[in-house]
Amino acid sequence: MTEEIRMPIEASHIMMFARAICDDNPIYRDPEYGEENKPHSIIAPPTFVRAVAQFDPHHELRLKSGKKWFGSGKNASGLAGKAPSSGGLHAEQHFEYHRHLKPGDQLSVTSRNGDTWEKESRRAGKLKFAETVHEFRDQSGELAITMRSVVMHTEKPVEQD
Repeated sequence: MTEEIRMPIEASHIMMFARAICDDNPIYRDPEYGEENKPHSIIAPPTFVRAVAQFDPHHELRLKSGKKWFGSGKNASGLAGKAPSSGGLHAEQHFEYHRHLKPGDQLSVTSRNGDTWEKESRRAGKLKFAETVHEFRDQSGELAITMRSVVMHTEKPVEQD
């Protein structure tokens, strides 16, 4: 289990996330519209909790001051000495919604290892799958969202035909 991450839900976060995914539904930005419609508030878009990485100081994709980064760019500085491909792939994402997220919610996120399984591949050898289960609980400790992420690793680099 990893450390608990705190994720405050603010109206501006919701609005910017909706803009980033080009969803102009007023339920994500207009308090008057939200008040007049169920659930009587603006709410967060369905995949909003993926933004939890912005609140995790140890997330591998976040830039860290004074450290090389492997991210995008013509010459990613953190790739030196690493294999061209780790064989890792984000394979699946599942969300189970227990309630809407609203501005003012204070989420606590915990993660744990889920299921693992293997399959055989002709080109990449053994495929190893690993699931991580993330539980998002609100300020009352009630479960709001369960998110499952599946990563797949190959036994060897894919052979070119």
